Amino acid sequence: MDLFINPAGELPIYRQIMRQITSAIAGNHLRPGDKLTSHRDLAERLVIAPLTVKKAYDELERQGLLETLRGKGTFISAKAVVKRSAERERLKEAARTLLHQAYLSGLDLDDALSAVEQAAREIARTKDKD
Repeated sequence: MDLFINPAGELPIYRQIMRQITSAIAGNHLRPGDKLTSHRDLAERLVIAPLTVKKAYDELERQGLLETLRGKGTFISAKAVVKRSAERERLKEAARTLLHQAYLSGLDLDDALSAVEQAAREIARTKDKD
């Protein structure tokens, strides 16, 4: 699995790594038992500090998505299920992006909420046609 980071991005690098691994698990690109690149090798490939990758791996392990077996490596946990909190965090980041775009365009919160409501109505109409 290839990970990409944006050093100038809004999210800290370890969160970018976490998000991409979580998304890969949710999208079934990574499955329970799959071995991840060691944090040192991944850090070298991404040209970042090994502790940054370790922090991401440790947090994902705390969430139950990864498990580290001493001397063997880090693996996708057999219990790996993208948790609601991870999905909520992703949604919150998307909302932040939307609000940033709205504010930069001179719009306010009401305008952004109106756009979300309109999109929801359009999605509902599309679902009704299916």
